[in-house]
Amino acid sequence: MAADLGKVRWGVLGYARIAHQSVIPAILRSGNSTLHALASRDEAKLAESRARFPGGHRTYRGYAALLDDPEVEAVYIPLPNAQHREWTIRAAERGKHVLCEKPIALNAAECREMIAACAAHGVKLMEAFMYRYTDRTRQVIAVLRSGVLGEIKFVEACFRYPLTNPASIKLRPELGGGALYDVGCYAVNFAGLVADLAAGVAPGGAAPASVSVECVRRGGIDEILSALLRYPSGLIAAAHCGFNAQKRIRAEIVGTRGALTVPETFFDNAGTLTLTLGEETREIPVALGDRYRGEIEDFADAIRQDRAPGFPLAETLRNAEVLDRLLRKSAEMGS
Repeated sequence: MAADLGKVRWGVLGYARIAHQSVIPAILRSGNSTLHALASRDEAKLAESRARFPGGHRTYRGYAALLDDPEVEAVYIPLPNAQHREWTIRAAERGKHVLCEKPIALNAAECREMIAACAAHGVKLMEAFMYRYTDRTRQVIAVLRSGVLGEIKFVEACFRYPLTNPASIKLRPELGGGALYDVGCYAVNFAGLVADLAAGVAPGGAAPASVSVECVRRGGIDEILSALLRYPSGLIAAAHCGFNAQKRIRAEIVGTRGALTVPETFFDNAGTLTLTLGEETREIPVALGDRYRGEIEDFADAIRQDRAPGFPLAETLRNAEVLDRLLRKSAEMGS
């Protein structure tokens, strides 16, 4: 197979739904990347990948075999959360750059190991928070930087949906299941983004002074969870997530002079934000985006340009540390 040496050659570790529905198509749509190889432990999935994506990518029965391919430059890891640390470190040791699905690790200690391993082997690492590559997020950041909301006092972010598949790995604690890991990490990350901008600090610089949690646990995982985070500035953040109720994905940021409502916070569809200043309300248009392509292209550009990717590791580590604190509180509530 002739390779385009101008494009980053990707290998994908696993044929998870997010890989074949979102990330592999984004690699194929991108202008600076190519799908070079895919690995799975299931031969039927490899065959399906060849039929679904007939561009001639190599297939490997097992993840280690893909990492042994010297032509693979970067890997995307959509494996269960409990396997992120192992395969990120193994990829780094083989000289591969790593884009790893969120949450990047099961805890902050694992996250630090992964960051250290990638640094030691001179490869780039980024957590795949694709919503950071949308016009919706860019508009939110622009409003916050404008100062029009005044001093930010409260942020609320919600990501919940009904999980109806009883066999889902998201329900298995040994694989890193639970609502906080699956979708709550988005709400926590959004709160951190707002807190950083409100405090005028570098990404990842704002850490909550205290946290509290209410949740319902079943089968060893948090099925529904709400967290309150208080920052030193007095900003209060509320993060909600869950598997057992109507789908709700939204956020609100409230300041001393105004409020911003963000429907479908983590998606890239066209829409509007609602800005309220006193008694006046106006809509801010949001353009249709391609969040997975944006993520892939930024990471590939970072490789080619030898720069840091757009989503910084300081935020990744801060998110992991906050999740640790919330999970400790959650575990105290029993199963």
